[in-house]
Amino acid sequence: MAEEKTNGYYKVDIIADLFGVSVRRIQQLTQEGVISTVATKEGRRYDLVPTIQKYVKYLQDKAYGKSKSEAEGKLKEQKLRAEIALKESQSELHRLRTEIAAGKYVSVEEVKMDYSRFFISFKKFAMSLPSKLAGRLTGFVDPVEVRTIENELQKDVQRLLNSFVVNAVVEEDGKA
Repeated sequence: MAEEKTNGYYKVDIIADLFGVSVRRIQQLTQEGVISTVATKEGRRYDLVPTIQKYVKYLQDKAYGKSKSEAEGKLKEQKLRAEIALKESQSELHRLRTEIAAGKYVSVEEVKMDYSRFFISFKKFAMSLPSKLAGRLTGFVDPVEVRTIENELQKDVQRLLNSFVVNAVVEEDGKA
């Protein structure tokens, strides 16, 4: 035992025997910051009195649920944040469901039908403009010129309508 003890500093196996735990457990307690080693000429050792005091305090805190290791504290904090985020998202979901039930939102199918009806009406209106204009020009301009203007406007309207594509696709289940 003389080689294992140097000036009040003890090797890990002696501390493990004293505490009645494995050497690995002492190493874990050291990594967790519960107890600490001191650098000596022979290597890292445990100062007996401070090591016992820290370990007793750790056991007391653990028994009374006061102090947790740093890792446990971080995990608990992460869990609380996750629970808060979950509650907020549930609240938002409830708010949306309530607004949907109250009729504040319109279904996708209803919107598609409304747009479809609108664009059909708009196309009919736009296609009728050249002939309406031609009817108003009759009597002021030569009939051949009126027919030329009407045909040119008809082609322009048709070209613009063809270039305007209403092809919005809404994928089901969030697949876009």
